[in-house]
Amino acid sequence: MRLKKIPESHSDLLGDESPAYADLATIMQDGTPQLTPVWFNTDGEYILINSAKGRVKYKNMRSRPQVALVIHDPKNPFRYIQVRGKITEINGEGARQHIDDLALKYTGKAGFTLNDPNEMRLIYKLLPEKVQVLG
Repeated sequence: MRLKKIPESHSDLLGDESPAYADLATIMQDGTPQLTPVWFNTDGEYILINSAKGRVKYKNMRSRPQVALVIHDPKNPFRYIQVRGKITEINGEGARQHIDDLALKYTGKAGFTLNDPNEMRLIYKLLPEKVQVLG
């Protein structure tokens, strides 16, 4: 699914056919960057990221919602999309199904095996504000 600000030339990196991984940059309380590889998909307006409540990126995005995300082409790491934007919503509704969908996209297996069956999953909605592509 294509987002408005993503050029057609790189929209394939958002699809399910050849899953591209992303690196999410958040800002720590002391102002230093924190980087995490993440699974993602999109609803056509937002980039959707799923993670457990309480993790470092959760704390960072709640306090400092400005983030950056780099989506790499699995076949060519020098072809990528860089997105800068804001986390506009953090919501638990549908988050278990969402992580199951992402597991299928990235592993080919139905269902996500949780590290902790009691963890609360959340969906983070990233609204792209600035987009840069290379390759």
